[in-house]
Amino acid sequence: MVLCLLALGAVAGFAAGLLGIGGGMLLVPFLTMLFGWQAMPDDLVVHAAIATSMTSILFTSLSSIRAHQKKGTIQWKIVAAMAPGIIVGGLLSGGAVFAVLSTAWLSLFFAAFVGYSGWNMLRNSKPKPSRQMPGIAGTSAAGLGIGFLSGLVGAGGGFLSVPFMVWCNVALHSAVSTSAALGFPIALANSAGYILSGMNESVSYPGMVGYIYWPALLALVCTSVLTAPVGARVAHRLPVGTLKRVFACLLFALAAYMLFKAWQAFGG
Repeated sequence: MVLCLLALGAVAGFAAGLLGIGGGMLLVPFLTMLFGWQAMPDDLVVHAAIATSMTSILFTSLSSIRAHQKKGTIQWKIVAAMAPGIIVGGLLSGGAVFAVLSTAWLSLFFAAFVGYSGWNMLRNSKPKPSRQMPGIAGTSAAGLGIGFLSGLVGAGGGFLSVPFMVWCNVALHSAVSTSAALGFPIALANSAGYILSGMNESVSYPGMVGYIYWPALLALVCTSVLTAPVGARVAHRLPVGTLKRVFACLLFALAAYMLFKAWQAFGG
């Protein structure tokens, strides 16, 4: 189990730096599988996978930010404008709605949003040349939605923030870098919510603090913080078209797996 988690952390960290997705969307399906093998209760598996994935982004994002900042492609004005909405959305999601939703619905939400994001990137539609990022109020509102939805699927928000920024004519490499920076406030707000909302739900399983499974978190972080800078360096060398295709294919694969988990949970 430890070896699997170390390897998974390494791959997720690389993906976080490469695609700005925080690694969460890659982690959740595999953690769901690993926690199931560990005989974690069925009604806790997906919640624990999502919460543990999100909390790992706290550490991965810092490592990824440092690498992207060296390239000077993080747009800190966008980060500052989105952060307040992200924090509010994350607290609402992780601290309230997350505990209410069943495993089946969480899996379905994950599959739907990740699949849509992949399709949106793959179709390669060109935004209107005149379109720009909205004002502070509009950008903060977008952050609210991104923070809320990210909390439901345990991702760093890149599956929404990257397409949104590209739609607003932010260059893809800059969107990926900025999304990596947005991963930290998303993870911070949602992790606090997961701890508070899961205190009474997960006491029966050892190693849990709220919905976060700390033994797995420690193993993931050990390798993800080392590989995130490597992914960030590779991201700045790949052409835009290749980066979009890699992003889209990864999202489709993960959406398919979680759709299968949702079908199982609904009694299929």
